[in-house]
Amino acid sequence: MTSTVPASLTRTAEGAALQAVLLDMDGTLVDTEGFWWDVEVEVFADLGHRLDEAWREVVVGGPMTRSAGYLVEVTGADVTLDELTVLLNDRFEKRIGRGVPLMPGAARLLAELHRHEIPTALVSASHRRIIDRVLDSVGRHHFALTVAGDEVTRTKPHPEPYLTAARGFGADPRLCAVIEDTATGVAAAEAAGCRVVAIPSVSPIAPAEGRVVVGSLEEVDLAFLRGLVT
Repeated sequence: MTSTVPASLTRTAEGAALQAVLLDMDGTLVDTEGFWWDVEVEVFADLGHRLDEAWREVVVGGPMTRSAGYLVEVTGADVTLDELTVLLNDRFEKRIGRGVPLMPGAARLLAELHRHEIPTALVSASHRRIIDRVLDSVGRHHFALTVAGDEVTRTKPHPEPYLTAARGFGADPRLCAVIEDTATGVAAAEAAGCRVVAIPSVSPIAPAEGRVVVGSLEEVDLAFLRGLVT
């Protein structure tokens, strides 16, 4: 976890209904969920295997150990999990080196949160090396704290990543708003006790208590997020 939480941000959160905003990365903030699948298809093609499009919904949004492990199991590829993790990360890092597209509404929302000094964290199942490359494009100044999948003991769908982010801000998870695009991420945030905005990317996500489903970040602003925890 990396954190640059200034005292001013912490004080701003105290006494406010909304204490922090925690954002997922791939498919939520940046339009890279498809990149991961393309990379998986390419790497397994190099290994002599063709991935079934139906497997995409199984691996989307999950930690690499689960996604890669599943693909090795269903294809029977002759590669260890550690070897495959390196291959996928190397290929993905090369892919995002050509640019990382933001999701519609992301730049406006990040600017608004920064302008109002709302403690904001990036919480991703991606590894630190990948997050750091994405931050080079998105702008590190938008996030006072970032949590990577390889920096926690248990990553999504376990609540640890979101509990770690909330703890880093000294915030009550129940007063944190999380924005996610997959069922795996939603499960992690809800298990942590956070309020959730779901913006489905690959698979549908149904509305539920404590969860709002919208079509894109263009429907989300600070007033909307504050309303979730009021």
